[in-house]
Amino acid sequence: MAITIKDVAQLANVAPSTVSRVIANNPRISEKTKVRVRKAMEKLGYHPNFIARSLANQSTRIIGLVLPCSSSVIYQNPYFSTILQGLSEGAQEKQYSLLLSTGKTEDEIYEGIVKMVQGGMVDGIILMYSRMNDHILTYLKARDFPFVMIGKPYDFIDEISYVDNDNILAAEQATDYLLQLGHERIGFIGGDKKYVMTLDRLAGYENALKRAGIVPRSEYTIQGEFLHNGGRAAANSFLSIEEPPSALIVSDECVALGIVHGLREMGIRTPEEISVVSFNNVLFSEFSLPALTSVDINIFDLGYQAAKSIIQKLQNGKEPGGIIIPHYFVERSSCRPLKQESLVMNY
Repeated sequence: MAITIKDVAQLANVAPSTVSRVIANNPRISEKTKVRVRKAMEKLGYHPNFIARSLANQSTRIIGLVLPCSSSVIYQNPYFSTILQGLSEGAQEKQYSLLLSTGKTEDEIYEGIVKMVQGGMVDGIILMYSRMNDHILTYLKARDFPFVMIGKPYDFIDEISYVDNDNILAAEQATDYLLQLGHERIGFIGGDKKYVMTLDRLAGYENALKRAGIVPRSEYTIQGEFLHNGGRAAANSFLSIEEPPSALIVSDECVALGIVHGLREMGIRTPEEISVVSFNNVLFSEFSLPALTSVDINIFDLGYQAAKSIIQKLQNGKEPGGIIIPHYFVERSSCRPLKQESLVMNY
């Protein structure tokens, strides 16, 4: 015989409606009552039928995730596994599930999103990137479908909820750090220029150079995919310049490791000959040789807060607005002063 909500209510000495609210984690129910009801559910072996509840409430309790279309970046870069952990934890706290949208091209991903939305498969969507002229964003906005972005929007910044770092400030601080170590020939390696994160970090890098009276050099800026092989290619490009940089700012750890390995293969030592500051501070940055100085952007928190934001939007109907996740500077051994005297910076 199947256990019902009424059986749980009788054992917990509450109304069946109270059991339903506990299952939905309604904030109006006291923690004491929630504990009592959950103990009754556990004792009776009761498991909520979420499919039936979804049909009744016209809610799936599923959040769709939209990743960049390059699967090679997604599966090879630990940034994505870490941010997915944050998203998963934030969703599970409110008993939501995640549905990943996949596709080899932007058109395939767009078609998948249309099916998600029009098929009623998800309650809301998280875009795990921010780029210029994104037709997925335009589609969601036109349909007034709930969504949150990881990354500052390129357009409609006052109308869209998002979670991001202050990437301009972070890049300025990374550049200032190298400037205070005596470096003036500083290169920048970022992702594709269609992504807002790349544009912001490039702007921060250039801001810091201009404040120091240094004119940014176009040959010192490289964009590409966030992959290890991209770092090796960047290392080759910089060393082919007549006057190569003495220091590099790299927007991703995978690329930074590729650069360090590529330089080593060409007989160039880090940091003795080229200093490197990276972004993300994923686990292997601490254990690389040399250990990478890095800007920690709190990747897990980016995902966790994005999940909380979309659920808040779904439950309250309110726009959470923009949330800025703090970053911090982790100084290790991949940078070296060019001058004997150098200032110590605290972030």
